[in-house]
Amino acid sequence: MKLNDLKLNLDLALGDPSAESTALLPALPGRGDMIAGKLLFLIVALLMCIGVVVVYSSGAGWAEQKFSDPQYFLWRQLTFAATGMAVIFGVGMVDYHFFRKISKLFLFVSIGLLALLLLLKMAHVYHGAARWIGFGPLKFQASDLAKYAIIFHFSRLLAEKKEYIRDLHDGYYPMLVLLMIVVALVALEPNFSTASLIGVIGFMLMFIGGVRLKHLLMTALPLIPIAGVFAIAAPYRVARLMAYGGGEHQLSYQVRQALLGLGNGGLFGLGLGASKQRDLYLPLSYNDFVFVIVGEEYGFIGAMVILLLFAGLFACGVIIAKHAPDLFGRYLAIGVTFAIVFFAFINIAVASHLMPTTGVALPFISYGGTALLFNSLGIGILVSISRYRKKVETIERAHALLESKGGAS
Repeated sequence: MKLNDLKLNLDLALGDPSAESTALLPALPGRGDMIAGKLLFLIVALLMCIGVVVVYSSGAGWAEQKFSDPQYFLWRQLTFAATGMAVIFGVGMVDYHFFRKISKLFLFVSIGLLALLLLLKMAHVYHGAARWIGFGPLKFQASDLAKYAIIFHFSRLLAEKKEYIRDLHDGYYPMLVLLMIVVALVALEPNFSTASLIGVIGFMLMFIGGVRLKHLLMTALPLIPIAGVFAIAAPYRVARLMAYGGGEHQLSYQVRQALLGLGNGGLFGLGLGASKQRDLYLPLSYNDFVFVIVGEEYGFIGAMVILLLFAGLFACGVIIAKHAPDLFGRYLAIGVTFAIVFFAFINIAVASHLMPTTGVALPFISYGGTALLFNSLGIGILVSISRYRKKVETIERAHALLESKGGAS
């Protein structure tokens, strides 16, 4: 290849970070964000391994009762974890700007699926909560798709509208309308807790992206009482709030058993498979209250290990966001990191009776495939962002080298 042709390819790559010409150049050693990407992968692998062990320990009795197979949850969780690792590897090799290109399609598909669930519920095809969509074993929660669709599209809009994001009509209102549509559709499933968390993620991204604080506050002030009325509209949500704030004598059965389980663990725990709460006393011990089983079987030390792993995940995500090559990558990394860690915090806070009971799973540890695979998608994107900076640095150095050679000749 001629020197001028190679310079042209480098110029195109620098002007468009997603240009395929980056593949022309060899990789140079990465720096802090590359280390963060590798450490992030290790942390998630550890969380998945812990999840397989804890799900088997907490779910064997329930699996024996429901499916006559104590290893039912074990093999399914192993399959989910292996698939999740494959997703991280695959997405980590993809240019993360791909998600910028499909963000609008991704969002409209998720809105369409949420609306379809609501229509099916109104047609009495679904009775009760309408959250899952698909056929047979190929089902997923549409709210998980919507959560990442909001992160993708808001990251794109914040990067593209940087010059006028503080404008009320051109910057803030269009994003607010999209967020409220998604939040309302998820809330009507009904899934109030997930709808609230998606709303928090959207407002957090807008705040970090430069939306005026007064605009956000002006929106939050009327939304808080509306959300409060919606929360108390359902008897089961009122019962959860009463159980949380009504004192020890009004604790719900789940909360009481969760606190007993955490207390049983002490400092070092009862040991693997020795939980007393998992089979007879604590419903969904392998899902919503899996942190209780960690605390009971591995004690305060085991619970702290989980907290430290999520703290490490958060630190790695922040480092990757800080060193992202562009604004889209920065907002995307912040959104994905915050979403995963925020859901983990909510789950642990509920298990510890620091918040009212919700149906939020513990990322990478709770039983289930939908949330694990979507969160693996998020981790793969973080890995992609950390790797992409190395490509940009490679291009810049090669460009400088070519210019110095051209000047010398």
